Order: sequence, then structure tokens, then C-alpha cells
Amino acid sequence: MSYRLIRPFLFAMDAERAHHLSIAALRMMPTPAPLKHDPMLETVVAGIRFPNPVGLAAGYDKDGRIAHKMHGLGFGFAELGTLTPLAQPGNPQPRLFRLAEDRAVINRFGFNNGGQGAAADRIARYRRPKGEGPVIGINIGANKDATAAGRGVADYATGVTCMADLADYLTVNISSPNTPGLRALQGRAALDDLLSAVMAARGAGTTPIFLKVAPDLEPADVEDIAAACIDHRIDALIVSNTTITRPALRSAHAAETGGLSGAPLTDLSHRRLRDFRRLLGARLPLIGVGGIAHADHAYARIRAGASLVQIYSAIVYQGPYLAKHINRGLKALMARDGVKNIAELVGVDAD
Repeated sequence: MSYRLIRPFLFAMDAERAHHLSIAALRMMPTPAPLKHDPMLETVVAGIRFPNPVGLAAGYDKDGRIAHKMHGLGFGFAELGTLTPLAQPGNPQPRLFRLAEDRAVINRFGFNNGGQGAAADRIARYRRPKGEGPVIGINIGANKDATAAGRGVADYATGVTCMADLADYLTVNISSPNTPGLRALQGRAALDDLLSAVMAARGAGTTPIFLKVAPDLEPADVEDIAAACIDHRIDALIVSNTTITRPALRSAHAAETGGLSGAPLTDLSHRRLRDFRRLLGARLPLIGVGGIAHADHAYARIRAGASLVQIYSAIVYQGPYLAKHINRGLKALMARDGVKNIAELVGVDAD
């Protein structure tokens, strides 16, 4: 069924209820066959072979219920979570708002999830050995109480210990605006403490560690984060999460608090990616997120320095097969420009 036909039905619902309905529908979908080999789109980042560069961002599959099926919708990888050590309800509802006139979303979920233990049991039942199934990342965070009490670093170390064996990569999420005090971990001293603990928790393990940062950074913050990533040998940097800034918006929900994503984030997240590429060059893989809604956006983000991209909010407006459309568009753009493999494009506008 065309998404255009069912979107009015979904948009008539409360946004969070529609979100849960979509998860329930995907849970009923049979697990699809692996994606076919495509030499134009496949790429290797942090030692992981990605069948294509378009991934599902964290926040959609919070508890790891359907990440293993998302390649059936064309995604080259899916990142589940954010998962915290203990289950927590998150912030009071309503906490998810569509800004249809702006093709945007505001959320203030607050890391609502059922906890890492329950998710680990669930993921272990469907997880295939690394390298044999779809690429799955696990996004980890700190419980609200632990962050407030200054114990957030310990929660991230717990997340690494609990989830590393189940993930192709782990993402350390310190960029959500919806847990008070979390973004303070992006400061250099706090970030050094956090990354030291995370890498110590990984120990001799080989699961790559990615770091996800906010777009709302000053130049000095960008410099500190870039240096910390190199010093602690982080495997990739995800740029970026939602923004707390508010550009001119038309929707009635424009004044809602929380993180803004979707079309208004496109330029800001692109600029922040360019900032990190300028400082890091090709020393650290970058993953571009924020306001990517079609192949031209993804192509520009890759040319600016992203080895991979992730989408989420645009799916709300364009439907579940957006990844397939973007990949098809990427191939058309590559053919136009005489590019044989996506890796050839990374950073060509920055280098």
C-alpha cells in the first residue's frame, strides 16, 4: 500500500501511538533475506562491511525489537536504543510532536526504554554471529537518576560490558537534550573521563566504539571533541543529534521543548560535519545525521566527509522505504559523476 494513502490515518493519531503502531507492524514482518551484494554502495567503516551507506538512526527501535529486520526496507544498518542500564519511563506524555508544516519533529522522550538486561535477552534470540547477519549498532546512555547524581560515566561502562558482544558497534550517546546534565559530558575533562572508562570497559574486546555528539557546539567544543576522539582511539563520530535551537518554524508545536529534528536541522548538521572533517581529515570516520531526506542530501553529506549517513525523521513524512529511494538516487548520482564505489566520494568537497 502506498504510504501516501495511509499517512493521513497515521497523522490523525497521537504521534507516539503511531510510532508504536509502526513498530508492531514491523514485528509481524518476516525476517528478510540478506541484502544483495552491490559493489557501488558497499563500504567498510571501522572494520565493518556495510552493504550500503544509509542507516536507521537511533531512537526509532528503542528496545531492539525490529532492528534485525530493517534491511528489508533497504537500510544498510540499523542502530537501536538508546538503552540505559535500568528500565526507565522517560518524560511525561505527550512528548513527541510532528511539525508537519516544517517537515520536522520535536521529541522529549528522555531515554524511555525497558533496560539493557531485557533488551540483551531479546537481541540474543535473533542475533546472528557478527559479519553474518544485518549490521546492528546499539546506542547506550545513562539513566536519568545516575546522571543527576554524577554517576553517568559508570552507566556507560555498564552499557559497554552488557551490550558489546551483541553489537556490531556501540554508540556512546552524550548528545540527547532530554536528560538533564547529559550534554555536559561533551566538555573536555568530562569527556576524557567518560571515554577512558568506556575504552577500559571494552578491554581487549574488538567491538567498535562510536561517539554521538550534538549539533549545538561552539568551535572550541568541536576542537575538544575531535582531540578527545583521537586521543582515546574512538572508532567513528556520529554528527549529529537533535538541536535545542529554534530556527523560524511555522507549526503550532514550534514552542514545545525537546530536541528538534528533520528539515530545519539539515544545514546545521551539515555545517557541523564539515567542521569535524576540517579538524580530523580522514583520520576518523564520520557518520552524517540530521535533516537527510533525499539522495541529494546524502550525496552532499558524503562528499563533505561522511562515510555513512543515518535517517529517521524524514521517514515520518516520506514512508518506510525512504532508504531504498535514497540508495537508488545515490547510484544515479554516482553513475552521472563516473563514481564506481561510494568510498571514492567521502570528503571530496573537503579535501
